[in-house]
Amino acid sequence: MSVLRISRSTVLPVLAIIGGLAALTVPFLGGAEEKPSTPARAALTVTTVKPTAADWPQKLAASGSIAAWHEASVGAEIGGLRLVDVPVNVGDRVKKGQELARLQSETTAAERDQTRASMAEAEASLAEARANADRARQIEASGALSAQQVAQYLTAETTARARVEVLKARLKADEIRLAQTRILSPDDGTISARFATLGAVVQSGQELFRLVRKDRLEWRAELPSADLLRVKAGMTASVAIGGKDVSGRVRMVAPTLDPQTRKGIVYVDLDTKSGASAGMFASGEIEIGRGKVLTVPQTAVLLRDGFSYVFRIGPDNRVIETKIEIAQRRGDRAAILSGLDVGVSIVATGVGFLADGDLVRVADAAGAAGNNPASAPAPTAAGK
Repeated sequence: MSVLRISRSTVLPVLAIIGGLAALTVPFLGGAEEKPSTPARAALTVTTVKPTAADWPQKLAASGSIAAWHEASVGAEIGGLRLVDVPVNVGDRVKKGQELARLQSETTAAERDQTRASMAEAEASLAEARANADRARQIEASGALSAQQVAQYLTAETTARARVEVLKARLKADEIRLAQTRILSPDDGTISARFATLGAVVQSGQELFRLVRKDRLEWRAELPSADLLRVKAGMTASVAIGGKDVSGRVRMVAPTLDPQTRKGIVYVDLDTKSGASAGMFASGEIEIGRGKVLTVPQTAVLLRDGFSYVFRIGPDNRVIETKIEIAQRRGDRAAILSGLDVGVSIVATGVGFLADGDLVRVADAAGAAGNNPASAPAPTAAGK
């Protein structure tokens, strides 16, 4: 078997070539100098604002139904008669004394006429009895008539007078019954219900209509006992009806609470032109006074998952997401109930583009940097 022999003169050049390649490879494998890291870029250029104290009305939020201030029941005062005319319907506005329905009146009118005739006959009898009694008084001293006859004439006069009075009372009753065949409105208002049916025979006391008196409506706001103690008659209220706020005034506070819910009712009179209808359910606010509150622009508030947040500016220009509680909103401002202190800088706008911990550039600082040619321009929300 033959053996491959490599001479010394052949090995030395090969080792030299390998060493040169290794020297060239070292800088690429790890001997190169590291480059400096890129500085963090701001997510957004923002303006800041601080919470301010303001004198705001203090309000209690409530909800409740809208009902008629007073609903009158209009019924028949005479029974056994047929309805011959019903000129009004639900929703009609009526005046006090306006005819709502009419009952058959022929029988009642005939009874009145009969009583009137009987009274005329009784008055004639009274006139005759009075004349006889006067003559008896004149000749009583002469002895031409006995005492018994004189007493008879005087008694006849008294009896005739009493009969006339009875028939006068009966005639008045007949006239009242005849007037009751016309069902009249007891007050100005709007017909809210109608039970009268043309041709039906009504009974005494039967309800025929319901009337919202003077078209007055009220908001019956429900409040817990703690809030109920803060409400007084005469306070103003605002109720949301049909997409607009309707003003009202507290008329009275219920003296008792519901034993089940432990809530009481505040009765708020509404404007007659509010556009509300009885039976609606509405929300509103009752103003109980004024006081100092901490407010921020509504553009600074982020709504997320049912909660409200603002972004505070940290010492390193990184935002800190802060949960707050809003008491009420008014115009473009929101009143803060808790979660924020006076003097804290928060992001004023663009909060929807931010997340907790984002680096931002405050607008004032960006303006100062703009005077330095070496400063880089701040990125906008599009560059986030």
